[in-house]
Amino acid sequence: MSDVLTGPVHVVGAGLLGTSIGLAARAAGLEVWLSDANPEHLRTAISLGAGVHLPADGTPQLVVVAVPPLHIGDAVLAALETGAVVTDVGSVKALPLEQVSDQASEAALARYVGSHPMAGSERSGPLAASAALFDGRPWAVTPHVHADAAAIGLVEALVRMCGATVVRLSPVEHDLAVARTSHLPHLLAVLAASQLTEAVPEHLSLSGQGVRDVTRVAGGDPDLYGQIIRANRPAVGDLLRDVRRRLDELIAALDDGASDDLVEILNLGVAGTQAIPGKHGGPSLETAEVYVLVPDHPGELARLFADIGEIGVNVEDLHIDHDPGRPAGLVELVVEVGAAERLRAALEERNWTAHR
Repeated sequence: MSDVLTGPVHVVGAGLLGTSIGLAARAAGLEVWLSDANPEHLRTAISLGAGVHLPADGTPQLVVVAVPPLHIGDAVLAALETGAVVTDVGSVKALPLEQVSDQASEAALARYVGSHPMAGSERSGPLAASAALFDGRPWAVTPHVHADAAAIGLVEALVRMCGATVVRLSPVEHDLAVARTSHLPHLLAVLAASQLTEAVPEHLSLSGQGVRDVTRVAGGDPDLYGQIIRANRPAVGDLLRDVRRRLDELIAALDDGASDDLVEILNLGVAGTQAIPGKHGGPSLETAEVYVLVPDHPGELARLFADIGEIGVNVEDLHIDHDPGRPAGLVELVVEVGAAERLRAALEERNWTAHR
């Protein structure tokens, strides 16, 4: 078995991830075969150039299973029958490995290496796909103890070919990591968003960027995310119980009027945000915000960023909060703390309305 990826690659499932992998692999010069239970998805992915129909005969070098969580185990077992190396790109790794280990021979199991690209979108389906979806993104590769070294190398070759960065974890480590960084935040966003469903319009008119940031991921496909979270229920359940304990502490601090306890809990939130890696995986920068009023007209954002470029300040992040009462937006520019005041003053000199 070679760890040099030359193709063909068979992608099972032509949704967002499968089609994006096909596009990236084709861009790298590999032959890609596509299959999907949904004929419309398959036609669309092929028309986008992500690959061709799975031929009646021939053996792929690598099979990538990109199907909904409930079907991963069966799809991996079917793919192993071809004799190819097989990976899946599902969000949970321990459960599919358990399902495959129960039925596959030792030799077949050695050719299975789970993986999970940390990239995606609230949109789904092949029309949301992009060859650049994985560029610079972490992609977990989760070999089990019986995995063949060449099979691991082949999967990691695909990751690099798609422009992503390999992160090796055990299946159990991976599931705890995504429970903490993805599945739990999703569920908390759902709970926060659910509080908006019975709000009167006058209350919702006060919605700002904060509530949009907190609830954004809650708009994902409930059926898909339900499958993902159920598949990772041990890790997610433990974290939810810990959140429940902390929520009880927060309620007690509010009921008792214990300001010190409340501040201590809020400080934990600050510490958590500071623990998130900064851009390019480096340490978090100390940042500050500069707010700029931008008319909602074509070309205004381009003019703002041209001015920022001439001023010479790098924007670390940005958000736009649209004014509900007039055709303007408040652009929040996140910059290094030492550059914030210089940026504000320079923008005002250029007739922008800016404040910190």
